[in-house]
Amino acid sequence: MKQKLKLSFDQVKNKFKIFFRNPWVKLSLINLGLGILFYFIVIFSTIKYLDVYSNHGEEIAVPNLVGKKSSVAKMQLEDMGLSYEILDSIYDPSLPNGIVKQQMIEPTSISKVKVKENRIIGLRLSKKTELTEMPDLVFKHVDFAQGILENRGFSSRIQYKPTKEANGSVLDQKQNGKSITKGTRIPIGSEITLIVGQNEVGVLVELPNVVGMNYQDAISLLGSKGLESISTICNDCENLQDTLSAVVFGQSPEYMPEKTVERAQQIVVLINAGANQTEEPIE
Repeated sequence: MKQKLKLSFDQVKNKFKIFFRNPWVKLSLINLGLGILFYFIVIFSTIKYLDVYSNHGEEIAVPNLVGKKSSVAKMQLEDMGLSYEILDSIYDPSLPNGIVKQQMIEPTSISKVKVKENRIIGLRLSKKTELTEMPDLVFKHVDFAQGILENRGFSSRIQYKPTKEANGSVLDQKQNGKSITKGTRIPIGSEITLIVGQNEVGVLVELPNVVGMNYQDAISLLGSKGLESISTICNDCENLQDTLSAVVFGQSPEYMPEKTVERAQQIVVLINAGANQTEEPIE
């Protein structure tokens, strides 16, 4: 039995010797070895390159940028080899525009974490003003209208206008003396003037005589009497200056001594730019 096993082993050994003596086999083995060696060289070189390219092992402490101007934060990050990205803005009326409110990677002093070079730090900046749409308040009750304005961040003041209808309701909405329409985007915190109707039917005031007066003086006199519902007709006024320098040549209702009118009565004032003529008042 042992003799047979020895014979079989010798036979296998001889076959291997014959196999490896073949020049094609030797060449194949050499190529295989060179391929394996080349593979390990490529893997090692790639790892080494990535280590160098990404500054593997070199870490940078993230600074605390909150409270700094965006320009200062940008320079500081660039000097440290870091990048930044402005993500969005946060409304804060107590701060000027462009102050860092938040940074998306916390400073190393808090997080105890460092980052690699060129890491992007996200920044959220402050903005002093924020625009929002003006609501439509016309014909809404003044208390309800003020609540809507307050909820949208606006302030309000009330200016009453004599009226025979819509008592306590908003007749007009203004900003800086000009009517403002629904949907107009204005800064939060703006003051809105609400022109509110005030029913003064039956309240009588003396009707002044404004014929021959300068237009501005006439309007002031009517206002001092509580007459604020005034319409102006000018025949030849081309601009605001013409209107302001015009002379009143007629009024309706017509002036009569000791004549009274309701405070809500509309007064029509007729003017000519630079004219001194007087015409019969209209009824």
